[in-house]
Amino acid sequence: MPPSNALSRDSARHATYRMRVVDLRIEDVAFGGKGVAREQGKAVFVPYTIEGELVSAEIVREKKQFAEADLVEVKQSSPNRVAPECPYFGRCGGCMYQHIDYEHQLAIKWRQVRDALRRIGKLKDVPMRPIVPSPRQYAYRNRITVHALDGVVGFFRRDSHRLIDIERCPISRDEVNRALAELREQKHARDGHYALRNASGLRVFSQINDEVAQALRNLIIDLVPPNQDLLIDAYCGAGFFAKALLDKFARVIGIDWDRFAIAAAKENASEKEIYIAGDVESELTRSDGLLAVEGKTRRLGSRLPLTIIIDPPATGLTEGVRKAITDLAPETLIYVSCNPPTLARDLKDLHEKFVIESITPLDMFPQTAEIEVVVHLHA
Repeated sequence: MPPSNALSRDSARHATYRMRVVDLRIEDVAFGGKGVAREQGKAVFVPYTIEGELVSAEIVREKKQFAEADLVEVKQSSPNRVAPECPYFGRCGGCMYQHIDYEHQLAIKWRQVRDALRRIGKLKDVPMRPIVPSPRQYAYRNRITVHALDGVVGFFRRDSHRLIDIERCPISRDEVNRALAELREQKHARDGHYALRNASGLRVFSQINDEVAQALRNLIIDLVPPNQDLLIDAYCGAGFFAKALLDKFARVIGIDWDRFAIAAAKENASEKEIYIAGDVESELTRSDGLLAVEGKTRRLGSRLPLTIIIDPPATGLTEGVRKAITDLAPETLIYVSCNPPTLARDLKDLHEKFVIESITPLDMFPQTAEIEVVVHLHA
């Protein structure tokens, strides 16, 4: 099965760097979405391929340890290969998996989490749970960011800072696509970035897939036992998790650097909620970090029955945050990650002090290479 015209055009842009075309058997799909093959012992990464396929690929970049290639032709296709629904697939840099049926996407992502924890985290026994699927495989995104430049409105091309003109994004909700259409109707849209959403409201971080976000929150509610004393919700945003857990804790403390998110969290907050706008590492480690709990002033480091939820950016936890969590010694620790490699790195450290109870991937971003993971640990 030959690649789409979009993929062929994408290959053509590398003509200047043409080196050679090789036949490869794809062995695996790595985190990030590229197929992995071997040529003379060297790993070769080929996008838009599936394990088991025999492909022809053009080497476009060669390093000492690995090489990168563009797909030229699929000579033996996987039974899991399907026709992508988006006409921009292969040129737009957003989706990597539209050529793979959804059940197999889930299997690939589950395996990528397990393998990252084994390889990077050095975890021998990985207590993996089944991946939580998205009810919507398309039309799930509740927001997108598009770019406008010289009359072109759209997304960046794969591996490029050039824009591709986009009329409609199939993985986005109808309301988002209507907002995109309205922006495109403006004859002279100013150059810049535009956040398009399916609802108005405060511009603070929120998950982009409403149904899977609710499943994520329900999972965390189930993981936390009742009648707890103190919850520290680090990287709390507007309190998405903290506010869902109020009936399980005597006191809730949320910390986030985003002062607008903290302002949103403080709106209609109960007496048991404290929200702090500040750096998570600084707030967890400061020597004068005194917080009121049940009418008394106690230090964060005191041995209260404590639960900590951490939902850091893709870069994961700093060494200082990992040390602070270890020093605080929570009875329950829940780590929400959007990046399995940095999660694996952090768990390698945290696993020395905590027992990993369960690891649950969630498919927050169908058709893309992104993966959400929830890890439940206890002291």
